Amino acid sequence: MKMKKVEVVIRKSKFSEVKDALNQVGVEFITFWDVRGVGKQTEGRVYRGIVYDTSTIERIYIIFFCREKYLDPAVKAILKSARTGEIGDGKIFISDIDDAYRIRTGDRGDKAMYLEGEE
Repeated sequence: MKMKKVEVVIRKSKFSEVKDALNQVGVEFITFWDVRGVGKQTEGRVYRGIVYDTSTIERIYIIFFCREKYLDPAVKAILKSARTGEIGDGKIFISDIDDAYRIRTGDRGDKAMYLEGEE
């Protein structure tokens, strides 16, 4: 069975919604980091006479792996829960995974990603 790697960059304010939406479509394990990025927008904001650089943007980076059959529901869940309609909503990147191993048992392939009996 084919496996996919999904990498997502979203607004920090949307993390809880995205996490809950992914859980509802069967994505039970994600890894995430607080990250910063630099976008095309380089103008500063002025507060009390001091110009602050707003080109560095705080985001959440999420990564998870899933079987191909779960990919479409997961992507739809992310698109729906992360969208604000404004510039900077984020990106989704999808890659093929050639193989996986569960270190504890030595299970290989998509069996390494799920408990025995799950399909």
